[in-house]
Amino acid sequence: METTVLDRATWQPRAAAHAARVDAFIEPHLARRGSSVKHPVHDFLFTYYSQRPAKLRRWHPGYGVALADAPEYDGLKGYGDGAVTESYVASQATFVRGLLNLLRATEGRSAHTGCFGLHEWAMVYRQSPAELRHNNWPLRLGSTGTDEVVEGHQIKCSHFDAFRFFTTPARGLNVLQPANDDRPSFEQPGCLHAGMDLYKHAFRLTPMISSDLVADCFELARDIRVMDMRAAPYDLVDLGFDPIRIETADGKATYVREQRVFAERGAPLRRRLIEECERLCLTSPSS
Repeated sequence: METTVLDRATWQPRAAAHAARVDAFIEPHLARRGSSVKHPVHDFLFTYYSQRPAKLRRWHPGYGVALADAPEYDGLKGYGDGAVTESYVASQATFVRGLLNLLRATEGRSAHTGCFGLHEWAMVYRQSPAELRHNNWPLRLGSTGTDEVVEGHQIKCSHFDAFRFFTTPARGLNVLQPANDDRPSFEQPGCLHAGMDLYKHAFRLTPMISSDLVADCFELARDIRVMDMRAAPYDLVDLGFDPIRIETADGKATYVREQRVFAERGAPLRRRLIEECERLCLTSPSS
């Protein structure tokens, strides 16, 4: 592959712009963490996902671009002479091909709406207040009312990483039974968690892809998380989040409408990730 070389005067402003872009999200999180304050909505992308703020903040141009006069990148994983090496890309071939298979399978399905965010409700089904993950925040309908919503709806969660957090009595209520090793058989682009996971897929491809794409996926995931928790059973009005009352007809309509918007926003990002994986696979076609 032909390599593009960026001089320091070209790449340094791009790196600084990226850092400033993500600092708008990172700095409030670090301030809360320093004060031992938890935020049930905005902390999620830093606590559930494994990407550390410092790594999100570092800009990478992606494979095929070399940075001239870049001692900051010396010794970074995957790098040699200011660029991601071909040998590193080849070492990631199995992971990249597996991810490509998942992304293609997800893209190839129609977006299914109508789950109404009941995964969050199933995660607290029949729990006591002390057992709740976000137990600093009350349930809008109380424990009994929350359980009645779960029992009064058909639950059809297709995303394993949501399903695995269902309470034990809720697991059998799910129409689908996704597992860790069959994600390509279940993932679909209407799922909010599949949309958030585009960020996970992007940062796991770091430093082989541009950090600009990672940041795009991060911003989508952050917006999805807001909707996800607005539709959750918790009362977060004091944090400025008006609930999407999915237990009502109007709430369901709002949820489906917003779900479709996020599926549309996620589609081009998923396509860009697919194209990046395809490009990376060309580096080691026999691997």
